Amino acid sequence: MARPHQIPMRLATGAFILNSGLGKVRDTEAMAETIHGTASTAYPFLKEWEPQKFTRMLGTAEVAVGAMLLTPLVPSLVAGMALTGFSAGLVGLYLKLPGTRLEGSLRPSPEGLPLAKDSWMLGIGVSLVLEALTGRKCYKKS
Repeated sequence: MARPHQIPMRLATGAFILNSGLGKVRDTEAMAETIHGTASTAYPFLKEWEPQKFTRMLGTAEVAVGAMLLTPLVPSLVAGMALTGFSAGLVGLYLKLPGTRLEGSLRPSPEGLPLAKDSWMLGIGVSLVLEALTGRKCYKKS
């Protein structure tokens, strides 16, 4: 179960991802080519997928990850692992797509800033997983 101090980050991140996923599920025709083209540039094996099917599945995955984060009864380890996996793919886009980083640097270019910002989700996901695995407890001062 989510610990009280995790709820703000789970709510903010979950709402953001859920909203993004709902947009993809509802309007796949308008954006499918762009989303699929970007993803398949970074991950060439995705070129075999039909753009609308890929975008709909991506949106469904985002809805699932967002819902897990928003549901306090979903254990932090499970929600954190889902968020870590999802956001690692987004950070991979940032690292693999041409023009997203300044030459010879990890610093984002202006075009890469929208993708670089997804690194905060990776940090939150890893934090949820590490806290669950280490069994860190919150103690009151006596």
